[in-house]
Amino acid sequence: MTLYDELVARGLIAQVTDEEKVKEMINSGKATFYIGFDPTADSLHVGHFMALSLMRRMQQHGNRPIALLGGGTAMIGDPSGKSDMRQMMTAEMIQHNADCFKAQMSRFIDFSDGKALMLNNADWLLKLNYVELLREVGACFSVNNMLRAECYKQRMERGLSFLEFNYMIMQSYDFYHLYQEYGCNFQFGGDDQWSNMLGGRELIRRKLGKEDAEAMTITLLLNSEGQKMGKTVSGAVWLDPNKTSPYEFYQYWRNVDDADVIKCLKMLTDVPLEQIAEMETWKDSQLNQAKEILAYELTKLVHGDEEAEKAQSAARAIFSGGGNADMPSTTLTAEDLTDGKIGVLKLLVAAGMAASNGEAKRLVKQGGVTVNGEKVSAQDATYDEDQLSGDGLVIRKGKKIFHRVTLA
Repeated sequence: MTLYDELVARGLIAQVTDEEKVKEMINSGKATFYIGFDPTADSLHVGHFMALSLMRRMQQHGNRPIALLGGGTAMIGDPSGKSDMRQMMTAEMIQHNADCFKAQMSRFIDFSDGKALMLNNADWLLKLNYVELLREVGACFSVNNMLRAECYKQRMERGLSFLEFNYMIMQSYDFYHLYQEYGCNFQFGGDDQWSNMLGGRELIRRKLGKEDAEAMTITLLLNSEGQKMGKTVSGAVWLDPNKTSPYEFYQYWRNVDDADVIKCLKMLTDVPLEQIAEMETWKDSQLNQAKEILAYELTKLVHGDEEAEKAQSAARAIFSGGGNADMPSTTLTAEDLTDGKIGVLKLLVAAGMAASNGEAKRLVKQGGVTVNGEKVSAQDATYDEDQLSGDGLVIRKGKKIFHRVTLA
């Protein structure tokens, strides 16, 4: 099976510009390709994971990746899929986040001996002369075509700023610059970036007369209900272990819906397709085994063998009724208590098991919360310092989510 055939079989490819050219390019290891990462946080998250996995697969077949940090484009903000304008970031915030990204990406991509590059588009975008850009680049773009682009439609209804309107031109310029300076002939991105990617390809054609720049979009990671995966009640599932512990990362994948487990195995892991095909026939309790394989393989890729083993052992110990030091935990201080006590609703919010008191109330009302093995039925239940001391309280939400809360 060729690399391209495997990507198709794993459901990773959404759109390509010229399939025959793309097949030949990546199967022969001739692609120098880039994927952009706007450093809007200090850690990569699950939403980035598929792009990183694809870069790793491509590099293993001889292709050369360029990880492009959007230090320049982050100064503007990508309107794609956004109903509101992004918060403006300072240059210092962007640089800090870019440094964090670089450290994390090195777990997936081999940057040694010219095998890959990591670049920052601030190095060229921030040096552009505005009038020159308008004359040399702006003239190549049709406003009518830009406004028809999917990435702008939602924002047009709420109000699209001129600042954001320039994002497509900036991303297109990136491809144009990388093509000239680094021989980059291929761009990858999420399916919501298609219009921006076509803009770069067209800019190369119009300015340089070249027809060999191609683009391919990666299927967005959606659950069976059409929602983006990688979100929990407490926020994104991060790749940084200080923001999402290896155990919590493992548990996220262990708890995916039955309808999503095979798709995630195909798209995100290195498990052979033949083995996954066999799993497609599994039902009931066997699906739990498939989820364990998914969670273990992804935790191993992101956090290493040792952390994957610990996370799996912790999960199995908890589900069998035992305790484990690797259970996710929250430490409260005396300031979190009122008269030496804390209510169950505040406790659930503090542990990140509910986003608000309202959600915590619903969980308790539905009988979905137990504390130290006892179901909580009263919304005004409280816990004192003695109960929080020592091993503290083990809270269970539903059947599978556990969290320990102690007092400092």
